[in-house]
Amino acid sequence: MSYLGFTHIALAVSDVDASISFYAKYAQMTVVHRRTDQTIQVDVAWISDLTRPFVIVLIKAAKVEGALSPQSHLGVAYQNRGEINRLCNEARAEGILLDGPNDWGHPVGYWAFIRDPDGHTLEISYGQEISFTVKQARDAINRVS
Repeated sequence: MSYLGFTHIALAVSDVDASISFYAKYAQMTVVHRRTDQTIQVDVAWISDLTRPFVIVLIKAAKVEGALSPQSHLGVAYQNRGEINRLCNEARAEGILLDGPNDWGHPVGYWAFIRDPDGHTLEISYGQEISFTVKQARDAINRVS
């Protein structure tokens, strides 16, 4: 199989440095690549949480249109509710907490929505069983094939 999976999502941002700071604080992401695109003279940064080969590509735009609204969002997982509470308190103090924290039980878990500098929504969560659910599906497919 030559397919390697999702590698990135690209987000238009008005200030790459502000977005890097936001995602470092709320999603534990770090810059793994940064450049000025010579073709269009635009600041570009790739950020990753270093847990898998996947990045968010931040691309400076004169105007950000089509921000990820709460229903369309990026999601990250934390290991405990305490981290969710701490980050929610910080986001509330900064005026960027959109919703939460909420406890919706299995499989959604404990979650909150936070607005990034350009209005994109980041969900922080604890207790969503994404890895377990994907592993179950992969195991089921492997048993059939």
